[in-house]
Amino acid sequence: MGRAEHIAFVVPRLADGSVVGGAETLLRNLAERARANGRKVTILTTCATSHYTWANELEPGRRQVGDLEVEFFPVDGDRDLEVFLSVQNRISAGVRVSREDEQAWLRNNVNSRALCSHLAEAGEQYDVIVTGPYLFGLIYHAAQVHPHKTLLVPCLHDEPFALLTAFKDMFAAVKGCLFNTEPERRLAERLYGPPAAHQVISVVGMGLDDFSVDAGAFAARHRITGPYLLYSGRREPLKGTPILVDYLEAFRARNAVDLKLVMTGSGDIPIPPDLAPHVIDVGFVSETEKFEAMAGALAFCHPSVNESLGIVLLEAWLAGTPGIVHAHGEVLRFQCERSNGGLWFKTYPEFEEALQLLLSSPETRRALGQAGRAYVLREYAWEAVEERMLEALDAAVGGVGG
Repeated sequence: MGRAEHIAFVVPRLADGSVVGGAETLLRNLAERARANGRKVTILTTCATSHYTWANELEPGRRQVGDLEVEFFPVDGDRDLEVFLSVQNRISAGVRVSREDEQAWLRNNVNSRALCSHLAEAGEQYDVIVTGPYLFGLIYHAAQVHPHKTLLVPCLHDEPFALLTAFKDMFAAVKGCLFNTEPERRLAERLYGPPAAHQVISVVGMGLDDFSVDAGAFAARHRITGPYLLYSGRREPLKGTPILVDYLEAFRARNAVDLKLVMTGSGDIPIPPDLAPHVIDVGFVSETEKFEAMAGALAFCHPSVNESLGIVLLEAWLAGTPGIVHAHGEVLRFQCERSNGGLWFKTYPEFEEALQLLLSSPETRRALGQAGRAYVLREYAWEAVEERMLEALDAAVGGVGG
């Protein structure tokens, strides 16, 4: 087996305090751990910060960000949004589009010709290129430059986009994949077939650092006197937040419980006027305040059905708080089943039943939270994740499949 001495991480945006995104956070954390292990690491990313506009808001060029060397490249400004959205809407509706339409969608997706040109001209300096998530034109095109040394961190979801022929070809061409969970790896095999003998396949995940916070600090700061659910992350239909709002409204109408919903993160979703006083949107908060909000919550509700890891659920478990997830979210349900740290629902009655159980039985709530915490400390300790990641990176250099 060889040793990956210089690793490039190609990501659409650089995760920092103002950029919210599980995939971006995951890739930056993996890069930081590789750097801390003595490997040379370069992050190649775009000048965008918003995943809504993809405007070039940062200066291009190479600079140091913390312990990492980062090179910023402009997002292409000539994408045809009309073509992009026309094809995307058909794919989202489950329509199988032609290869030509797939390529039109990828060409007019988020791209950076400048970044891909850098890979083509200077890519030989990198022993391994780690890139993801899979859904971006930038990632698709970057993976084609040096596929024999490219490892995907796909963050794959069971969604219509995953069925594109272009992505099946991309998965077959690259050196391998670093998956976040076993269900994600199984999904890739269902969609694209078993990996080739030369490919490096590993379930790596992301490590989390333990923390200890005051479970009453957040409620005291925001003058919350009763139980609250917590949601952290982007607010959008794919994350299930409209369902959460609807179900909370129904729960409050049917039960004499003053249950609040606290939301951290970004994105606008409609809140019914009668419910608005009971939804506490604190927007972006520090990591400490987010952890305090988690520790004091009745439960962390993550209703998304499109996750490949569920970082915020794992963080909530570290805070000793149980999770409530959507049963159709295969990865999050898998995490709850493996850890015995959470409950899941398919319908509103099941959602209400889960809340009633946690409200009426503090012992059950505590037991679920502690089981989740033990699971994260066991499976997502950085030492374990780092060992799996470095083994996969070195295997990619050594030509070993897995």
